[in-house]
Amino acid sequence: MPKITPSLWFDTEGEEAASFYVSIFPKSRITDISRYGSTGPRPEGTVMTVSFELDGLQFVALNGGPEFTFNEAISFRIDCTDQDEVDLYWSKLAEGGEEGPCGWLKDKFGVSWQIVPAALPRLLGDPDPARAQRAMKAMLGMKKIEIEELERAAAAV
Repeated sequence: MPKITPSLWFDTEGEEAASFYVSIFPKSRITDISRYGSTGPRPEGTVMTVSFELDGLQFVALNGGPEFTFNEAISFRIDCTDQDEVDLYWSKLAEGGEEGPCGWLKDKFGVSWQIVPAALPRLLGDPDPARAQRAMKAMLGMKKIEIEELERAAAAV
């Protein structure tokens, strides 16, 4: 299968965003920065693309101009093992951004993220439909997912 690399279109914030993301995720780094030349369309020497890795997954940030912006139709999902991981990624990515419902948020650059604890799909897929529905109802009332609250809701009768 050919390699797939997510490419994120920014106005001028590509390098700042890449630096922000690599500061949050382990085993992450900026691998290359290219700049516009004399033929433009941006001023010569300004950052055009930033190649970076987040925990080994490659991305490209393009400073392409203000024509396009991010929306929730595309998001990145972070699968977390426990509440500590949920809290860590939620607090760092939501800083300066916008908290949304059901574990979704937009970071300060407008990129959407889903912060998902391993307990969530387990509880929503519980073989007991009543338990699953109670977990779903609890999740629908949350912004950041709280595992203990989900567990309590699922167990309630």
